[in-house]
Amino acid sequence: MKKSVLLSLLVLLFVSLQVQGQQQPLPPHINVTGMGEVKVQPTEVVVNLGVETRAKTLEAARSETDKKAAAVIAYLKKQGVDAKDIQTSYVTLSPIYSGGEYGRTSPEFYLAQKNMTVVIKKLNRFDEVLAGLYEVGINHMHGLNFRVVDMEKYKAEARKRAVADARQKANSLTAELGAKVGRVYAINESSGNGGGPRPMYKTAMMESVAYDGGGGPSIAGGEVVIMETVDVTFIIE
Repeated sequence: MKKSVLLSLLVLLFVSLQVQGQQQPLPPHINVTGMGEVKVQPTEVVVNLGVETRAKTLEAARSETDKKAAAVIAYLKKQGVDAKDIQTSYVTLSPIYSGGEYGRTSPEFYLAQKNMTVVIKKLNRFDEVLAGLYEVGINHMHGLNFRVVDMEKYKAEARKRAVADARQKANSLTAELGAKVGRVYAINESSGNGGGPRPMYKTAMMESVAYDGGGGPSIAGGEVVIMETVDVTFIIE
């Protein structure tokens, strides 16, 4: 028993010495964070819109809402919106009770809703398309989001700029101390919020369906800003 314990201790000691022998101190190095961004004009807009109907019976509310939703889809396709860019996102059908009559067991009316997410790729026709949507039946909209196609291309460019920024910072810091930046020891990519690289959007909300007094569009797409961050460790020579 004692021999077994002693043997185990010797094995542990040998492994510990091996690990310590493999560990080497880090060479002189510098850690820097580089940031890069690319600003581009949005190429499409995602709109959340829907139809809502109130009726005395459940069937009437459902039927009217389905009819309006079908008209909306047909109109969008007629305007050149691809079927894959139209998606039903929310459906509800519920009774609504009035609180003014104590003990009431039957609903005052039934409420039916159908919401859709639509991608409009021709921004110069946004006002025209939206005005037509109101005419065929939509009666609420829940915001919009501008975005760009080929996002990976712009992210790659932002990453390239982040790496260049990291090297410039390292060169500037070491030059002040009379040193020189050598090879890269380690590099890590991340975003500013710590959750991986993600695009950051600067958008303007729609203020009116109609054109303004000057004849311009009622929405402003602003810019889509794609940001990348890299943490780089350089060897100091």
